[in-house]
This record gives sequence, structure tokens and C-alpha cells, in this order.
Amino acid sequence: MSIVPSFFGSRRSSIFDPFSLDVWDPFRDFPLSSSSDVSRETSALVNARVDWKETPEAHVFKADLPGIKKEEVKVEVEDGNILQITGERNVEKEDKNDKWHRVERSSGKFTRRFRLPENAKMDHVKAAMENGVLTITVPKEEVKKPDVKSIEISG
Repeated sequence: MSIVPSFFGSRRSSIFDPFSLDVWDPFRDFPLSSSSDVSRETSALVNARVDWKETPEAHVFKADLPGIKKEEVKVEVEDGNILQITGERNVEKEDKNDKWHRVERSSGKFTRRFRLPENAKMDHVKAAMENGVLTITVPKEEVKKPDVKSIEISG
């Protein structure tokens, strides 16, 4: 039984073998001259997982960036309402005497962009990195309650 349909490539996976399930790379067979660079950057991009939740007070983003120092990550605001997270995970130095059995950790550049709603206070964005998790907090403007005036009905 195959979990991955055959049109995704020749790889077959078994639901009973948890180690056979690889992340599908849509650019794996993409015809480019420097395909190794693209696949490295793509795999790093795929691994930059981000959660976005909205609370009554703020938009909160949490990105899993294991092994990346805060100096290697950049958080920027573009065009007034676009939050951009960029960074790079460097390739581990290889020793000629090492024998690799499996390489699953990705390296390369990653970029994630999020368009925020109008109620985001983009000039008050805060970011913190702890234990490989980047947390970005974007406060929200207070929603103004409409001024309601009751009208007396005559008659």
C-alpha cells in the first residue's frame, strides 16, 4: 500500500514504516541548471515551520528554527504590513574521513512572508528567540466600538 501517489515520483512509502515517509519536494525534478542549490534552499524553506495565531491583543508567530542562532535570523517589516522572516542554516563542515549514513537536516537559506491585516501595529513588533523557537508578537490596534445613539420613536 502506498501513501504517496505514483504521480509524485517513484518513491513508495509504507504506512507501517515511519522512517520511509519523506517530505515531498515539489522542485526535486524541476529542470534547472543548479538543481542542487535549489533543492538545498527548498528543503530549508520547507523546514522553516511557522504557526500563526491571533489573540484578542496580538498576532503571534512561532517558528521552529533548531540549530539557528538569533544572529542568523532577520525579522523585517516590508510595505507597511508584510512580516518577513529570513535566515540561513549553514552546512556542517565535513571531514574526509567521515562516513555519512543519512542526511536529513537541511541547510541553506529560508524565507517566510506573511501579509498582516490592517489592525496590526507594525511599528510595535517584538521578536525573541528561545530554545530554537522564534516568537514574533505583533500587537493589534484596539477595535473602536461604534458610537451608538438611540433614536426615540414618536407616535
